Amino acid sequence: MSTTDPKLMDKIISLAKQRGFVFPGSEIYGGLANTWDYGPLGAQLRMNIKKLWWQDVVERRPDMVGLDGAILMNPKVWEASGHVTTFHDPLVEDVVTHKRYRADHLLEKALDTTMAGKSLEDMAKLIVDNNILSPDGNELTPPKQFNLMFSTKIGPVSDSGTDVYMRPETAQAIFVNFRNVLQSSRQRLPFGIAQIGKAFRNEITPGNFIFRTLEFEQMEIEYFVEEGEWETKFEEWQKWMQEWAVKIGIDTEKLHADDIPENDLAHYSKRTIDFDFEFPFGKDELWGLAYRTNYDLSQHQEHSGEKLVYTDPQDPKNKFIPHVIEPSMGVDRTMLAVLVSAYDEETVNDNTRVVMRLPHIIAPYQVAILPLQKKLELQDVAKKLYTILGGKYRTEYDETQSIGKRYRRQDEIGTPYCITIDFESLKDNAVTIRERDSMKQERIAIDDVVNYLEKTLQ
Repeated sequence: MSTTDPKLMDKIISLAKQRGFVFPGSEIYGGLANTWDYGPLGAQLRMNIKKLWWQDVVERRPDMVGLDGAILMNPKVWEASGHVTTFHDPLVEDVVTHKRYRADHLLEKALDTTMAGKSLEDMAKLIVDNNILSPDGNELTPPKQFNLMFSTKIGPVSDSGTDVYMRPETAQAIFVNFRNVLQSSRQRLPFGIAQIGKAFRNEITPGNFIFRTLEFEQMEIEYFVEEGEWETKFEEWQKWMQEWAVKIGIDTEKLHADDIPENDLAHYSKRTIDFDFEFPFGKDELWGLAYRTNYDLSQHQEHSGEKLVYTDPQDPKNKFIPHVIEPSMGVDRTMLAVLVSAYDEETVNDNTRVVMRLPHIIAPYQVAILPLQKKLELQDVAKKLYTILGGKYRTEYDETQSIGKRYRRQDEIGTPYCITIDFESLKDNAVTIRERDSMKQERIAIDDVVNYLEKTLQ
C-alpha cells in the first residue's frame, strides 16, 4: 500500500492501539500532547530493534564499544556543545488562541522555500509581507527564539537548587567520555563508541504519531577517525545504514539518501546525509549521517581544560584530536518506518486481511501456539510445545476465540508462524504450521517442529 494513502496513518494508529503496540500517553487523564506509551507488542518490537542494532554495531565488531551515559550532565557540557546558545526554534503565537507554531515551518509551507539561514527579523518581515496567518486564520506575533532543552533543578529546595538540563541528544556523553573509553578499552583509531538512550526536546510538534515526541530514544554512534580517512569511513557507514534498513524490513523504495546542501549544514558538520522516508504524512528525516570534523572534542577540550587528544601508537609524537563520523538513528522513527513498511492489506475470500509483514528477526512474536479448542488434552500438548519453543523463539500461547480469528490477530501483529494443535495431533503426533505471508499450511511431526523453525527463522 502506498504511503500516499491519506488514511494509512489512521489505520496504523488504530491497529497500534488495538493490538498493543502504542497507546496515547496518560490517556485516562485526557492525555499529554506528543507523549506515547509502548504497549506489550510495541515494547517488544522496540527491544528487538535495539538488541539487533547493538548486536550488529557493538557485539559483532572489534572496532566498536558501548556506553551508557547519564541523562543529566554538568550544564557546562551544553555550553561547550553550543546547545545553550544555538539550540533554539523560532516560535510565533496565535494572538487569539495563543497556540504556538514554528515560524520557519509555517513560512516554508506557505512560500515553498527553505528558511535556513533566515534571521528572526527576516522571518518577521516575510510573515507581514505575505500576510501569513496561523492555521486557525488569526494574526501571529513576531517570532521569538525558544530554547528546546528541558531544564530542571538538582537539590531539595527548588529556589536554591542547581540548574541542569535534560539531555537533548546522546552524543555529548560519548564525547566527554572519549578519554575514559580510550584509556580503559585500549581501542585504536579508527574505532567507535555506541549508545542507546533517551533524549528530550521541548519542541512544537505537528502530532505525527511517534515521529516527533517530547521524549525519544536514540541509537547513536560516534566513530573516531584520522582526518584523512573520513570520506572512506563515511561511505562505509552510509552503506551499512542502507543494508540495515533492508535487514529490519524498511521499504527501501521509500528511503532516500539526500545530501544536505552546504548552506543548510549544521555549524559542526562538513557533510551530512539525511535518510528521508516517505511517511504517510510526507517525506521526512528518518536517520542522519554526519561528518562532525573534530568540532566536539575540540570544544570540550577548550571548555574543560582537559586534553582530549589521541596519540598514535606507531608514532608517539603524533598527537591530534580525532575527527568523527556520526550515524544517528531514532528508535521511535525507526519503529514507525518499520510499521509503515510492514502494513499490508489484501482481499481473501471477499474479506480484507490486514497483515504486518515484519521480518522474523524483529517481530514481537515469532511463533504462536494455538490449540484448536479449550480441551485439556489439546492444552497439554500445546503447553509442552510452548515450553520447548519458548526457550528458542519469542512464542505466544493463545486459546481464545475461533481459530480463524486467532489467525487474523497473529497476521495483524506480524507473527510469522502459527502452530495449531488439533484432535488429529493426539493420534498422529503432528501439528499444522501456517506461514503468515502466504497462508500456506503444512502438516509436520511435532518432533520435527524445532528443525523446521531453525531452517525458516535463521
